[in-house]
Amino acid sequence: MPKPVKTLSEAIWSRRATPSFDGAPMPAADLQAIIDAGLQAPSGYNMQPWRFVVVQAPEQLRRLRGASYNQAKVEEASAVIVACGDMDGWRKDLDLMLQMGREGGMPEAYAEQARTSVPNYLSSFNQDAMRGWLNKMVMISFTHMLLMAEVMGYDTAPMEGFEQDKVHEVLRLPMSYWVVAMLAIGHAKGPDKFNGGRFDRNHTVFGEEYGKPLK
Repeated sequence: MPKPVKTLSEAIWSRRATPSFDGAPMPAADLQAIIDAGLQAPSGYNMQPWRFVVVQAPEQLRRLRGASYNQAKVEEASAVIVACGDMDGWRKDLDLMLQMGREGGMPEAYAEQARTSVPNYLSSFNQDAMRGWLNKMVMISFTHMLLMAEVMGYDTAPMEGFEQDKVHEVLRLPMSYWVVAMLAIGHAKGPDKFNGGRFDRNHTVFGEEYGKPLK
């Protein structure tokens, strides 16, 4: 892995959503390290339902910008990772997940239980519930990538401003894919975004039950 230039703590505290990028190419090894960090994320039942489309070609970035409310940073970024969830992933990947689990020491009793419990649970979801589950799983992996990029000295912009149907069209995504977010990565051009501040811990964090301060 390329040598980090920030600690994780430094990356968390200094990160801003970058408004503009310089467009400089990104070394393939750096991009691979960022992606691999995301692929190490945890997921429910270890189903890893995320799917990522990495866009770097100038013409494709231009098309993606058109599907993202014409935000210039999409076209300026060194790479944009489009993070999707596959609503049918659990059906296609259950056997592979169990095979990998067994190779990693998964007890046979656990594997047999999962073969039943995973389909029973996920097949009960309607479309909205499945999209909600995918949002949670994909964003864990997405955040791993964002923080790895920041640790490696890159600037990032997590983005939710896009049109689902248009992104599907530009990337030729399968119908079962749900686009969750996009991660623009590169080096900032111009001043960083202002510090918008964060609510005090007492405003958002409670101890044991709602309304009680965390001691």
